[in-house]
Amino acid sequence: MSNHSQVVDGSLHEMDIDNRLKGSRLFNNNIAPTRIKERNWTSGDIAALWVGMAICVPTYTLGGVLTAYFGLSVIEALVTILLANTVVLIPLCLNAFPGTKYGIPFPVVLRSSFGTIGSNLPCMIRAMVACGWFGIQTLFGGIAVHLLLSSFSSDWASLGETGEVIGFFIFMILNLVVVIRGADSIKKMEAFSAPLLLLVSVGLMTWVMPRVDIVALLNEPANRPVDNSLWSYFFGGLTAMVGFWATLSLNIPDFSRYARSQRDQIKGQILGLPLTMFFFAALGVVMTAATPSLFGHTISDPVHLIGMVDNTIWKAVAMVLIILATLSTNTAANIVSPTNDFQNLSPRHINHTRGVILTGLIGLLLMGFELLKKVGFLDSNISIEAMYSGWLLTYSSLLGPIAGIMVVDYFFVRRQKLSVKDLYLLDGVYPKVNVTGMAAFLIPGSLSVFAMMTGSLAWFYHYGWFCGSLIGGALYALFNLRQLIRVPT
Repeated sequence: MSNHSQVVDGSLHEMDIDNRLKGSRLFNNNIAPTRIKERNWTSGDIAALWVGMAICVPTYTLGGVLTAYFGLSVIEALVTILLANTVVLIPLCLNAFPGTKYGIPFPVVLRSSFGTIGSNLPCMIRAMVACGWFGIQTLFGGIAVHLLLSSFSSDWASLGETGEVIGFFIFMILNLVVVIRGADSIKKMEAFSAPLLLLVSVGLMTWVMPRVDIVALLNEPANRPVDNSLWSYFFGGLTAMVGFWATLSLNIPDFSRYARSQRDQIKGQILGLPLTMFFFAALGVVMTAATPSLFGHTISDPVHLIGMVDNTIWKAVAMVLIILATLSTNTAANIVSPTNDFQNLSPRHINHTRGVILTGLIGLLLMGFELLKKVGFLDSNISIEAMYSGWLLTYSSLLGPIAGIMVVDYFFVRRQKLSVKDLYLLDGVYPKVNVTGMAAFLIPGSLSVFAMMTGSLAWFYHYGWFCGSLIGGALYALFNLRQLIRVPT
């Protein structure tokens, strides 16, 4: 049993918060351990969370990304998506354990392996990635808002891309308001949106199947040289698809801290993630294949696809659903984590609300070039699709070591026992900077950066998440072999 806490139901710990803890500059009420009464998320709630996050515009386009950028056939792409999301369940479920047991969020979990101050390095890497994704998803949501308003007003439609920019800000504010209201607000929104989004997805698949030659679609040749081996393309695509949720495999404690039990978090993730990702990506492939016969040309973006519908009512309904899908993904996947990560920098000065606003501002800055393009102030050929497909490989190679280190630290070094109170103290049992954790991260992280910048060690870059997580975890275990690990009892 960890110090300063009591065990409830044989597995969940609740910490007593005393005056010393309240006075620590590493503590505030928002990143404090959740009380037992706050841990009320069932497996259904967690499955709904994943359904809400998985059904989004980027998931819809994943099949196209794998076929166009990674040289896979349709069948190979769909198998890759299913396998990758099955693989990523492993770090997701394992890294959720400390959050569920102790009620602590991701930045606090990291204080064990990286140090109470050193944890800010991996936190900021995770936060910047989330802010970038927040900007991209908000851009999609803003386009949907623009098309929704355009279906009712020709004056608004005449604004063109300027209307999309205004829609961006409308959608951004909507996202921030939902998260500022707290975890319960996210839980209710996901519980409402998940079944609705699944129902609509099944309906769309049923509608489009008779309009596509499925046999011909599945037999389309891969977009790669005929003589080239499948495996290098497959593993590159697999790494990218694992990278799609590599971020959540780190900060899953931000949500598992509300789970009723380990059983609930494991069952919910297994039910909610792999099949949803596979089905919605498959829907994107089939819908995109149907667009040439329906509209005369290929449309891979569901937002603009719905914009082609002539019926005003159906277009409005579809846009509302796109907005809901993007909102459910953006709030949970791209705002919650950086909000907690920014609080970790200075808990006494950055609370939950300020963390949310800071996330929004950085996301806005990262999307500034795209917004300026839309209003005509910049001219650039950079596409959002190319940018985020490149990110999938780049950041997965950097986040892999963190995932490996977290698993090894909690399950092997700490043996699933943390002194929770000391995680919030500068003078506790955990160092300010855990040198072994930093070294285990920086070595594979440096190799990834070297491979990206020079083109050498291409295998390390293309298989970055697997290489990074295995090497990072192995190094952390090696560095701790000869040390007397203090395990609080």
